[in-house]
Amino acid sequence: MNLLKLALNDIEEIMRILQKMGLVGLGLVAGVSISMHFSALANKETLATPLPVEELRAFSEVFGRIKSDYVEPVTDKKLINEAINGMLNGLDPHSAYLDADAFKELQVGTQGEFGGLGIEVGMEDGLVKVIAPIEDSPAYHADIKSGDLIVKLDETLVKGLTLNEAVKRMRGKPGSKITLTIIRKDMPKPLTVTLVRAVIKVQSVKSKLADPDYGFVRITQFQEHTGENLATALENLVKQNKGPLKGLVLDLRNDPGGLLTGAVGVSAAFLAKDALIVYTEGRTEDAKMRLTASAENYLRGNGKNDYLKNLPDSIKSVPLVVLVNGGSASASEIVAGALQDHKRAVIMGTQTFGKGSVQTVLPLGNNTAIKLTTARYYTPGGRSIQAKGIVPDILVEDPASDGQDHALHLREADLDKHLTNGKSSEEKPGSVGKSAPQPPAGTKGDTAKPAPTEFGAKNDYQLNQALNLLKGMQILQGK
Repeated sequence: MNLLKLALNDIEEIMRILQKMGLVGLGLVAGVSISMHFSALANKETLATPLPVEELRAFSEVFGRIKSDYVEPVTDKKLINEAINGMLNGLDPHSAYLDADAFKELQVGTQGEFGGLGIEVGMEDGLVKVIAPIEDSPAYHADIKSGDLIVKLDETLVKGLTLNEAVKRMRGKPGSKITLTIIRKDMPKPLTVTLVRAVIKVQSVKSKLADPDYGFVRITQFQEHTGENLATALENLVKQNKGPLKGLVLDLRNDPGGLLTGAVGVSAAFLAKDALIVYTEGRTEDAKMRLTASAENYLRGNGKNDYLKNLPDSIKSVPLVVLVNGGSASASEIVAGALQDHKRAVIMGTQTFGKGSVQTVLPLGNNTAIKLTTARYYTPGGRSIQAKGIVPDILVEDPASDGQDHALHLREADLDKHLTNGKSSEEKPGSVGKSAPQPPAGTKGDTAKPAPTEFGAKNDYQLNQALNLLKGMQILQGK
């Protein structure tokens, strides 16, 4: 009761200050204070901290000055929305305020279909940076690359826009055009690229027999149905092969992540039942999770049948290579980290993006929400992915990157205000990545712009190295 009285006294003091200043929008500011109070009652750490009266006084003074003196009239709604935006954008690159349109787009995007260009983006120094293009999208076919810096959308400068505002401008009616002005690290002058918007239908799982007895599965994004789509793909590969596979390549390159349940389902397909896949640590009890290879964790109470129960037994033991690169982020890193720590797969490629933080979407009124960073991911062995990523067991550069995959890929650690790594266990000896054979002479230094690698193409150098490794393992096992 004493704490409650203290909170109410603080609110009353703020109210007196606001009334004395004659501010417009008094009710809105009081509403913010009250909501903070309810949060305080729900959190022991916050309960011990009184409301920041001086800071709220400064906020109220700025609010009133803008209302009375700004060159043009500004609505209370705009000021409050911008204040919320500022609070969240100032925390880290992934926390954000979602207005009604952005909230709807987020919900639609996780279901695998939305309109736009097909780019996973983040914010850096007020500009939009490309994390990864989505496969088979307009951006992918225009050779937009990870690390590209978007400085202009048509004639509008990106500087000054929020990430949500920039994304809204890139979204639009399918068939309409937009011109992007891009700065690329290895280019002497900006690039101008005109793209045609399309309905982006992300086929999250693709599969084929790369060679007799050797399967190839690519996951482009972790969506609502990715786990069950993977199960179907694996069953079909065994049927096409007319028997168990001798090796499998799981391709997570340039996969920007997605739903946590999808990552748990994919990992569970290859791990023993109840094996730990990932755990999270945050300040609240809800942010602390331990997710294992069990149906309740990848189905998460959605009433579906267990799509992994009919997988061929051989999938649990088939020799496995996972391909990753700097565009592999979040859910991709959870899968790679789990399979690496359980020694279930060889991780091949280049160091991943390093997004090891958990974003929780908290719905608000009026169909809006906030996306708030609430925890960090940890691999089964206790490694934090955040700002570090997964280091491959075998380092294999993509020759199309001219040996500069590390230099050209934007990573979490490069983002302004990125969350620190937190507590992390030391890397085990030998986990820093061993170099694989280098690309053949003549593949580096080529000034011609390489075409995007087609799915399972014969000239995919990293895929070929993965297949060679699997075949070599079969020979060793035979001996």
